[in-house]
Amino acid sequence: MAIQTNIHEAKTHLSRLLEQAHRGEDVIIAKDGKPYARLVPIRTAARRVPGAFRGLITGDVLGPMGPVDADWG
Repeated sequence: MAIQTNIHEAKTHLSRLLEQAHRGEDVIIAKDGKPYARLVPIRTAARRVPGAFRGLITGDVLGPMGPVDADWG
């Protein structure tokens, strides 16, 4: 369910609205009764693990290019 509030109420209750957006609720801030902005949570990227793709790339990717590869640059 979307929560819509005006700018004045959003300033008054910003902490509560941020928590609701962080939980995944759709928070819309309206100006003059029309949707103006949306609060959305920042999703953090999954942590990268060194060596996670080891063994997935095969062949001599660092060696000289073959005739077909040379056509591409």
